[in-house]
Amino acid sequence: MRNRTKKIKPPKTVFWQGNQAMVEGALAAGCRFYAGYPISPATEIMERMAQRMPALDGVFIQMEDEIAGLGAVIGASLAGVKAMTATSGPGFSLIQENLGFACVAEVPCVIINVMRGGPSTGLPTSPAQGDVLQARWGTHGDHPIIVLSVSTPLDCYRVTLQAFNLSEKYRTPVIILSDEVVAHTRETFALPNPEEIPLVERLPPTVPPEWFIPYETKGRLVPAMSAFGDGYRYHVTGLTHDVRGFPTNRPEEVAAFQNRLRQKISENLPDIQWVEPYRVDDAEQVVIAYGSVARSALHAVRLAREMGLKAGLLKLITLFPFPRAALERIIATARILICPEMNWGQISREVKRVNRGRCRVLTLNKFDGTLITPQEILKNLAKNI
Repeated sequence: MRNRTKKIKPPKTVFWQGNQAMVEGALAAGCRFYAGYPISPATEIMERMAQRMPALDGVFIQMEDEIAGLGAVIGASLAGVKAMTATSGPGFSLIQENLGFACVAEVPCVIINVMRGGPSTGLPTSPAQGDVLQARWGTHGDHPIIVLSVSTPLDCYRVTLQAFNLSEKYRTPVIILSDEVVAHTRETFALPNPEEIPLVERLPPTVPPEWFIPYETKGRLVPAMSAFGDGYRYHVTGLTHDVRGFPTNRPEEVAAFQNRLRQKISENLPDIQWVEPYRVDDAEQVVIAYGSVARSALHAVRLAREMGLKAGLLKLITLFPFPRAALERIIATARILICPEMNWGQISREVKRVNRGRCRVLTLNKFDGTLITPQEILKNLAKNI
């Protein structure tokens, strides 16, 4: 009997820059609207979108500033289109009010921040990781948010695709933090097989327009979402609102709304939180890293293993909601945690909060516009023998 096993097509190999890979990941996820403003080191994302969108019947618009960019993205999403913008530090500061609007109105969208040295205009062409806590808390008021990070061009592709899936599934903005080194690293990698990557679409209404209540959940945490122009009545406001979308000051309605916003994230942590552990099972020292620093950390851990050191790496892709459960498992067996970051120490605060004094937590911080090298991390690992 002949072997009838289905042949699997080999993965397509590409040679892409990180910024380019983010564009292709967005397009693969179904993004068909981009609005933004050029800014280093994110400009290549905009340039690539300007080239690619017309061929896919998508829309590209260069706006007058970053504020308008996210405003247009929100409008496109409300009209039923997957939409994205990209910026860097100064532009990320500008979009915070519109980001809050997207959170309270539950508008799916993806925002890329290619981090650079700051504050203010700072170091436009140098890497940094100073926007981590701004990504979590930048817009005012308590609000749920999903923040992801990328460390390689392959990450740029797959994480951007997943960002759209999470955004559509949970009706929330999703922020992706890159940095100048990741954005401008160009390398060869194999694309995931498209058949292995399910795409998520927002939940459409299942009732006639006359029965539709915009923020009614019917036992779910995420309400169905109609598109403007499809005949469904839909009131959108930045004010705290009731299930019909109209402003309310009633404490019971306000509390129910705020709790649901929080719960749609907090009750789905296993689906949202994404980490990549490397040799942590027997590790006495574990490096906690993200972004381009995670790549330096991986090489440092490999060198440390060659030296006989029991070192491991917990690479964070999801930064917020912070992957507490993954860190708890490491704290149970490790004795030292090392947090290298290109800032004064932002994720290390989260690590210390979860650790509660059980392990020794060491920090390695640089904020001079240069990358943390594998040798610098290895030096910290070696001195703790």
